[in-house]
Amino acid sequence: RSRIVDGILVIDKPQGPTSHDVVAIVRRQFSKQRIGHTGTLDPLATGVLPLACGQATRLVQFLIDKEKEYEAIIRFGLETDTYDVTGREVSTSSLIPSRKKIFEAFRNFQGSYLQTPPPVSAKKIAGRPAYSLVRSGKNVTLAAVNVTVQNLALSVIDNTRVKVRLTCSAGFYVRSLAHDVGRQVGSGACLESLRRIRSGQFDLLSALTLDELFQDPEAACQQLIPLQHLLPNIPEAMVNPEGQRRVSHGQEIGPAHITSNYPNSATWVRLLSQNGSLLALAKPGQTPGSLHPSVVLM
Repeated sequence: RSRIVDGILVIDKPQGPTSHDVVAIVRRQFSKQRIGHTGTLDPLATGVLPLACGQATRLVQFLIDKEKEYEAIIRFGLETDTYDVTGREVSTSSLIPSRKKIFEAFRNFQGSYLQTPPPVSAKKIAGRPAYSLVRSGKNVTLAAVNVTVQNLALSVIDNTRVKVRLTCSAGFYVRSLAHDVGRQVGSGACLESLRRIRSGQFDLLSALTLDELFQDPEAACQQLIPLQHLLPNIPEAMVNPEGQRRVSHGQEIGPAHITSNYPNSATWVRLLSQNGSLLALAKPGQTPGSLHPSVVLM
């Protein structure tokens, strides 16, 4: 069986399986290697699901809070308990909101605001996912979370459906957007389809379908985004061989070990070897100009 080395494999998730299902499928394909995802997609949703493989699993904390970009279809006149078309019907309405009313409603959900996550979600309450509490018959109300929406673009498909393209902060629920807009226009609404077209630095251009993965695992490995290409927004510093030896033992390095400049104000720095491999992520050390490798990848 093929083995993936360290890096990110971007999967174009199909509709149906959960993110955990996709991780399990890919693990089986690649000899149960360490693989984790960088943020869930609902079973209904398709699109960009970056999987961290091998040492890249240690970088998930830095990849999980990046902005996302989606294309969605919202259907008016139907409310469900999950806020999408897969849920149990809560109410229906024959009211058809005007285009003007739809556009005005969406205007209220741009910029930063407090959003209440759907009760059927993976958000934890006292250690249990909210959806498991809902399924056991409990009423669940989740705390509102500060979210940000940029670049919201709308196109009306027909009398009951609208296509939305948006860029949003991590933790944003497009299902909640659909539900909240439906409440504002008075007809109720739910999410009909959702496609994630970007997650942080990863997009559909570098994504593989599961079919492509099974047909040619070796070619899939060539699509892997290596460690040194991850987190491009974090400044980098190159270290000499003695610095590399110290980093491998988790020891602090100083100016004598660093062969390139980096901003002194940086909260995190990527440490690279002389040949460009990513060795570690470091924080400022105890003494001026020193760096402490906090996440070692060697």
